[in-house]
Amino acid sequence: MLINQASDVDPSSALPLQIAEPLLDRLAAIRADVLRTLAGGEPVYGVNTGMGAMSKVRLTEAEQRVHQRNLLLGRAVGGPPWLPDDEARAVLLGRLRTFLNGDSGVSVELVQQLVALINSGDLPRIPAEGAGSAGEIIPLAHAFGPLVELGPKEGIALLAGIPGATGRAALHVVRARRLADHLTTVAAGAIAVVGANRAPYGVGAGRGDDVLAEELARLLELAGPEDAPRGLQAPVSFRVAGQVIAHVRRSIADLDAAVGRAFDGVTDSPAYLGGEFVGTAGFHGIDLTAYCDHLVVALAHAAEVSAARLHRLLDPAVTGLPAQLAREPGPQAGLVAVHKRAVATTHRLRRLTLPTAIGTAETSNGQEDVQTFSWEAVGNLAEAIRLTREVTACELLAVYQAFTLADRPLPPRLQAVADVVPPIDADRPFGADLTRLLETVLEP
Repeated sequence: MLINQASDVDPSSALPLQIAEPLLDRLAAIRADVLRTLAGGEPVYGVNTGMGAMSKVRLTEAEQRVHQRNLLLGRAVGGPPWLPDDEARAVLLGRLRTFLNGDSGVSVELVQQLVALINSGDLPRIPAEGAGSAGEIIPLAHAFGPLVELGPKEGIALLAGIPGATGRAALHVVRARRLADHLTTVAAGAIAVVGANRAPYGVGAGRGDDVLAEELARLLELAGPEDAPRGLQAPVSFRVAGQVIAHVRRSIADLDAAVGRAFDGVTDSPAYLGGEFVGTAGFHGIDLTAYCDHLVVALAHAAEVSAARLHRLLDPAVTGLPAQLAREPGPQAGLVAVHKRAVATTHRLRRLTLPTAIGTAETSNGQEDVQTFSWEAVGNLAEAIRLTREVTACELLAVYQAFTLADRPLPPRLQAVADVVPPIDADRPFGADLTRLLETVLEP
């Protein structure tokens, strides 16, 4: 992938990268200006001074030569669990994206080192937890430890801002959009198989809300018409599917916009702006943190509604099918334990919904006295996506079995389920079926 401008960097992409020459020339010109400004000897935070509570300490020339490397070494205090490779790559891509804005004033050589590290596939081990500071200097110190040739200001530039959380959030936006599509498909299958009245999904029900109107149209199209509904009203968990998933989609869009603001805004500190170094607060990340939290809550609600529909699918009064979707109720337990797994998963998911930015603590002798924990917020989001997929798989298995027991063909969007889940004629370890659904039909 040829990168002509900063916005070309896609943290969800696995393509090899190459930076276009005009962009490298622009960065080289900025770097030359940075070095000239530094030669003037004025104090520049983290470059010729210490950091945090040590920022009042001026460094000698000899100290400055090793200081940028020491900034990374002394802050690599994390440990396992480590980020999975795709998230580790997203951290590196996030840092590259911010460097290409030019505010950091790093050298072309450092940018090329970073590109080579990304393209090598030999990704650093980055701690998934324990950022514990304003910004994310601990995980970033681990991420960029392999970049050993650092010039003036380049160590502090590698540690500045929240590029890791932003890159990971961009990756999870892509995953959350796929998950929202799965939520729609499975909910539509449940609506169809119980013969729910289609009135709640009509065009008029989306008035004043384009996102909702589009979601209702999707559900209606996928569920198909119902000439003779089983009742005047289906259970609430069926009727509100459009509102629930529309809210998930809005929350994804809100987070995506916050990711764009974080990438396009000033993240470096000190940033090189208008020919001078400016201390900024681009590391705070409350915007990104808040919208990660918002999406977690939306997913938790969607998972709870999905689990509720699953419970209704086990009820003959709702479906007209054998109890617990067992082929032979009594001798067989059917899918009751699948619902229990969904209940346990939603319980765990609820515990992720506490606002991440609540509970600041002082560090660095009071110099850093506020945090938003954006690194932890995006970690919670990753877990929320995983758990919501798990609940969705449980509902999908029940929808599949309901269609089978009703002797009705699966809708086209659900045909792939039959390729990985054998017919359910008796009790068996359904965990294996759920795993196959998660690995294939409900791909992350």
